[in-house]
Amino acid sequence: MNKRTLIALGAFLAGITVIIGAFGAHGLEEFLTKTGRADTFETAVKYQMYHSIALVLCGILLSKSNHRLVSVSAILFLCGIVLFSGSLYLLIGTQQTGIGMVAPIGGLSFVGGWIVLAFAALRDKSEA
Repeated sequence: MNKRTLIALGAFLAGITVIIGAFGAHGLEEFLTKTGRADTFETAVKYQMYHSIALVLCGILLSKSNHRLVSVSAILFLCGIVLFSGSLYLLIGTQQTGIGMVAPIGGLSFVGGWIVLAFAALRDKSEA
């Protein structure tokens, strides 16, 4: 992925996160409270926002140093958003608890993204 794509994708996903969060707070509040899934929803929204910002960060970093590991990190963050937050949203909407078993894979994608980003920073020779 190139820097413009990552920044645009991260910004778009952050905007979508605000919409999802507002919908949860205003349109789904009663449902989330009744089903006991308000905390799950909040977790999904928080992690989606954190990692949408991480995608923007990766795009900015690519503009400074076109390191392949930064792109790998961004892909892991995107996979994490889809697998972690996405599975939690599906769990809330369908009440099918088996879907929640996908969330740890998304969590590992998030962790992997941060680890790969750390390696990218350590391998960057632009400011020795």
